[in-house]
Amino acid sequence: MATPQHHGDQYGRLFIEETGWYNEMLLSVVLPGDWWRVLPHLVQSWLRNCIGVYLMYFIIGFLWCFVIYHWKQHDYVPKDSIPTVEAVKKQILVASVSMPFYTVLPTIYEYMIESGWTQCFFHISDVGWPMYLVYLALYLIFLECGMYWVHRELHHIKPLYKHLHATHHLYNKENTLSPFAGLASHPVDGILLAMPHVVAPFLFPTHFRTNVALLFMEAMWTANIHDCIHGKVWPVMGAGYHTIHHTTYRHNYGHYTIWMDSLFGTLQKPEDIFKED
Repeated sequence: MATPQHHGDQYGRLFIEETGWYNEMLLSVVLPGDWWRVLPHLVQSWLRNCIGVYLMYFIIGFLWCFVIYHWKQHDYVPKDSIPTVEAVKKQILVASVSMPFYTVLPTIYEYMIESGWTQCFFHISDVGWPMYLVYLALYLIFLECGMYWVHRELHHIKPLYKHLHATHHLYNKENTLSPFAGLASHPVDGILLAMPHVVAPFLFPTHFRTNVALLFMEAMWTANIHDCIHGKVWPVMGAGYHTIHHTTYRHNYGHYTIWMDSLFGTLQKPEDIFKED
């Protein structure tokens, strides 16, 4: 099995230059002046991650709410399933308070990569396209398994549920869920659920840019699975499944697919609910 060949400090410098470029690209646009340039690289990276997540959260959330609740409301969401403005405000408040803490995790993760502690590789050519795809498949499988078990234990271990995950499950009906609910969690809860993204590069080679992209795509995915629209795309764990999770508390712990729930007997299909009704 091919593995990436790192070249000491020079190779590690590529990661620092890459994250520095991310910092420059965002912070120079959204922040006035150059005051942020004197901040340590680690602080700049956290500031960039924090601002980036806020931007993604609000842009995606407001656009998606506009489409499904106003522009196409009769096509996607029944009138009695549209969340109240008050519910959405509370979700935004909880998420806004938590996001500065959420973004500590990817910032520390980047530091570990820059320090050469992980098996991250920079160029796909370091391993070749076939092995890149193999490693990506391993990453996604590990992610699916890891997030399933973390999520399930957040429900089954009572102190974790009471003090962490219950915050997210305040939204337990269709008319309380919205695209803004995805990140409306206790900050430690969100960090625990994201941990598989960080652990994976320690276990097997991971392409850095792909990993960063997937980590921040979580913002889009969590918005999608909380909009109560059942997409019916097998084997995707879409909003139809996740809405059931919020109403029963004991089904559909998976993140991207239904495979883990199918394997461990925790799957409940939206079609089965409709049959019962």
